[in-house]
Amino acid sequence: MTTVYTCGTFDMFHVGHLNMLKAAKGLGDKLIVGVSTDEVVEEYKPGSLVVPYEQRLQIVSSIKYVDVCVAQTDRNKYKAWERLRYDVLVVGDDWFGKPDFNEYQEKLDRQGVKVVYLPYTPSVSSSMIRNVLEKRGRGKLL
Repeated sequence: MTTVYTCGTFDMFHVGHLNMLKAAKGLGDKLIVGVSTDEVVEEYKPGSLVVPYEQRLQIVSSIKYVDVCVAQTDRNKYKAWERLRYDVLVVGDDWFGKPDFNEYQEKLDRQGVKVVYLPYTPSVSSSMIRNVLEKRGRGKLL
């Protein structure tokens, strides 16, 4: 059985998130999804969350491609592997070549974990949705 792991914030869930989960599920038998806790997101994007963790977890858990949903309590993909022992890690292609991610990839490579970089769905992201809502509302969204 091939276990796939991916993770994210999944704030303002949209079709790009759905496309990524569907593609990730297609790479194995079991898909585990880590949903970033509010505390983790606040560390690198302070004040950006719209939907609280518990609701984001409930939304992602309800998607048919997702077999197991877990809390992502830090951004360290190797620590996630130590806990979950997945075979495939799926991340967005924006992670490719980032120095901090290269360290995780080297460790995962030594464990035989395949890292798959997926392209983002063009023309949709939580940031784009946030920008549209802010323009229409003429103010900052949270």
